[in-house]
Amino acid sequence: MHKIINGIQQIGIGVTDVKAVFNWYRAHLGFDIMVFNDLATANLMTQYTAGNAEQRQAILALNMAGGGGLEIWQFKNRKPQPPIHPVQFGDLGINAIKIRSANINEIHKALCDSNITELSEIHQGSHFYFKDPWGNQVQLVDEQYKFVKNEGDSGGILGVIIGVSDMDASLYFYNKLLGYDTAVSDSSGVFEELSNGHGNNFRRVLLTRSNRHSGGFGQLYGPSQIELIQALDRVPNTIFKDRLWGDLGFIHLCFDVSGLNFLRDEAKEAGHSFTVDSANSFDMGDAAGRFAYMEDPDGTLIELVETHRVPVFKKLGVFINLKTRNPQKPLPKWMVKLMAVHKVKKDI
Repeated sequence: MHKIINGIQQIGIGVTDVKAVFNWYRAHLGFDIMVFNDLATANLMTQYTAGNAEQRQAILALNMAGGGGLEIWQFKNRKPQPPIHPVQFGDLGINAIKIRSANINEIHKALCDSNITELSEIHQGSHFYFKDPWGNQVQLVDEQYKFVKNEGDSGGILGVIIGVSDMDASLYFYNKLLGYDTAVSDSSGVFEELSNGHGNNFRRVLLTRSNRHSGGFGQLYGPSQIELIQALDRVPNTIFKDRLWGDLGFIHLCFDVSGLNFLRDEAKEAGHSFTVDSANSFDMGDAAGRFAYMEDPDGTLIELVETHRVPVFKKLGVFINLKTRNPQKPLPKWMVKLMAVHKVKKDI
C-alpha cells in the first residue's frame, strides 16, 4: 500500500449565504449534486479560527459531467471577513478556480446573457475569466474530459490558480507530495490576462500529473491542473492575512487520497507536517472520512480526505463504503452515477 492521489475532491469557498451560492453555481455551472448539507462545529480547526470552535454550515456540490466539487462554507455565529486588499493574480493563496468545459463557447454566451461582471473574451479558444456574483475569480477552461456524456456544457473543478512567492519551492512541494510532476508550460513576462492593465511581470507554470492511476471516485474527478503564478516585480499580498479559515474567498484546496498515513510520513520528511489530522473517521452528516491539513510553502491550506462513506440513496440507507474496497480500484461508473439521485432541480 502507498499513497494514491485520486484527484481534486473539492475547493472550499467561504461565503455569507451558503444557499444563494449553491443556487447560483447549480443554475449557471451545473453543480447540482448535493452530496451533503451539514451543520456542525469545526472543533478540529481552531488553530485557523483564532482558537474558537466555530459553528458552520457546509454544502458539498458536484457536477456529474466530471471534476471536483465545491464545498460552500458559511460561518453561523460570526460575520465572515473579506480580504484586506482586493485579490490580484500573484497574491499568495488561491487566486482562482479552474472549471472544465467541453463547450466553452456556449458557457461564455450563457454567462454573457446573464450579465456576469468582468467577463473576459475567450483567449485563443482555450479559456476565459469571470467573477462570480461575490467577486470570486473563475477561469473556464476548454477541456474535453467528461464522466457523464449527456451532462451540460459546464463540468466540475479542473484545478486552481495559486499565487506563490518562490516558484522553485512550490514546484517541489506540489511535485513531491501531490504528484504534479509535469510542466505543460513555464513562461515569464507580462500577461495581459493577469495584469489588469498594470503591466506586471509574472512567472507562471501549469502543472499536471503524469500518474493518472486512481481509485475510488478518481474517474469522476478526472485529470486536473494546478497553475502556479509568481509576481516578479511587486510584493504580493497574503490573501488570508489577519483573517480566519472560512472567511470570504477560496479557503482550501482538497484532494481525495488513499494511504493518508504514507502521505503524512512523506509530508513530515519534506518539512510540511500535517497541521490538523482527524486521525479516525470523521462524520460530515451523511458522508464520512478521515481528513488532514497541511500548508504549502506560502501557507495555502491543502486539505486531504480519505473517504470512508458516501451516500448513494440515503432515504433507503444505501451508502458506498470505501473502507472495505481495494483503494487502487476505481468504483464502477454505474455505482458513481447513482449519486445523480441527489440532483437538486430548483433553488433551495
